[in-house]
Amino acid sequence: MKVIGYIRVSTDDQSESGISLDAQKSRIEGYAKAKGFELSEIIEDAGISAKDLNRPGIQRVLELARRREIEGVIVCKLDRMFRSTIDALETMESFNRWGVGFYSIEETIDTKSPHGEFFLTILAAFGQMERRLIGERTKTALKHKRSNGEKTGGDIPYGFSLAKDGRTLVEIPEEQKVITLMKRLKGKGYSLRGICDELEKKGCLTKMGKKGWNPKTVRAILARG
Repeated sequence: MKVIGYIRVSTDDQSESGISLDAQKSRIEGYAKAKGFELSEIIEDAGISAKDLNRPGIQRVLELARRREIEGVIVCKLDRMFRSTIDALETMESFNRWGVGFYSIEETIDTKSPHGEFFLTILAAFGQMERRLIGERTKTALKHKRSNGEKTGGDIPYGFSLAKDGRTLVEIPEEQKVITLMKRLKGKGYSLRGICDELEKKGCLTKMGKKGWNPKTVRAILARG
C-alpha cells in the first residue's frame, strides 16, 4: 500500500519536545514500517500555521490524493494537518471519495477501519456544531458593530454614508425618509412590487441615483430593519 507522510511545525512549535520535524518524521517512518506500508515520501510545511488548508505541503498532499497516486496519508497528530473540524471533515470526505485512507498515530485513527468510520461520524457532528457556533458568533459580532454605527459589509447600506474614519456609518436624512415610507407601505399591506411602484411615483431614488426600484432591493432594505 503506497502512502505518504505529512509533517508540520509552526514557529512556536519548533522548540517543543516531540513536535520537531525530525521527531514527526521518525514516528511516521516507524508507523509505516510496522503497518507494512510503502512510504514514498514525507511532505512538510515548516514554520506554517494550520489555520487553514492554504499551505504548499497540504496542497501537494491533496493533489496526490485527488490524482489517486497514493492510497493513504499518515500524520503524527491530527492538529499537524488540521485545526478546523470543518477542514478535517471535508478533507476526510474527499479522501473517502478518492479511496485514500487517513492515519493519525497519536489519536490511533485509521479511516479504513470500523473505528475510523466511527471517528468520521463524530467529526461530522463536531463539524455541524462548529458551523453553528461560527454563525452565532458572526451574528453577535455584526449586531454589535451595527449598534455602534459601524459598517458591517462590503457595500454601504441604503440610508447611510461612510464617515471619514472609513468604518462608521452616518445616516442620510433623505434616504432614511424613503426607508420610513417603505415601512409605512409595508404596514398597509403593499406588496414589494407595489412598494416599488409607489417609490417610483414619488420620485424616490435608489442608492445609485436611479428611479427604477427592484423588489429584491426593497426586501433587503426592509430586512435590515
